[in-house]
Amino acid sequence: MTPKQERFVDEYLIDLNATQAAIRAGYSERTAEDIGRQLLRKTPVALAISTARRERAERTRIDADWLLARLADETGADAAELYDAKGNIRPIREWPLIWRQGLVAGIETTTDAKGKVKVTKLRLVDRSRRLELIGRHVDVQAFKDRVEVNLSVDRAAELDAFLKA
Repeated sequence: MTPKQERFVDEYLIDLNATQAAIRAGYSERTAEDIGRQLLRKTPVALAISTARRERAERTRIDADWLLARLADETGADAAELYDAKGNIRPIREWPLIWRQGLVAGIETTTDAKGKVKVTKLRLVDRSRRLELIGRHVDVQAFKDRVEVNLSVDRAAELDAFLKA
C-alpha cells in the first residue's frame, strides 16, 4: 500500500466515511467520493481496514457480542426505575446505570429556592430502534425490506422446477 492509502485506512476508521477519509488522506475533494469507493474495493486496503477493526475490537473489548448484550439491556430497561413511589422523577444519581448511560435523550430541570436542582421532565430515546438493531444483528430478517438468497445454479433450477409444479 502507498502511504496515502495507509492514511486513508487510518482516516476511514475514524468515521467509516470513505469520501471524508479520502479528503483527509489528501485526495482531491472533487474525486474523493469515487476514490474512496475504489480504495474500499482494493484488496490490500480492505484487508488493512478489516485487520484494524478486528484489532480495535480486541483492544476495546467491544464486539458484536458486547453490542448485542448492550442493546438487549437497553431494550429491557424498566422506565419505572426512574420514578419514586409517589411518581416523582428520582434524582439522576439514583437512576440505574443503564439509564444514565444513554437511554435519556433530554432532561428538563427546575431549581428551588435553596438551589436544589430537580428533574421535572424526561425525553427518552427511541427504544424501538434498538429492537430493530437487534433484529438486524441476529438476522431474524424481521426488519429486512428484502431477503437475499444465494443459490447454486443446480439449486436455483430445482427451486424453479418446484415453484412451477
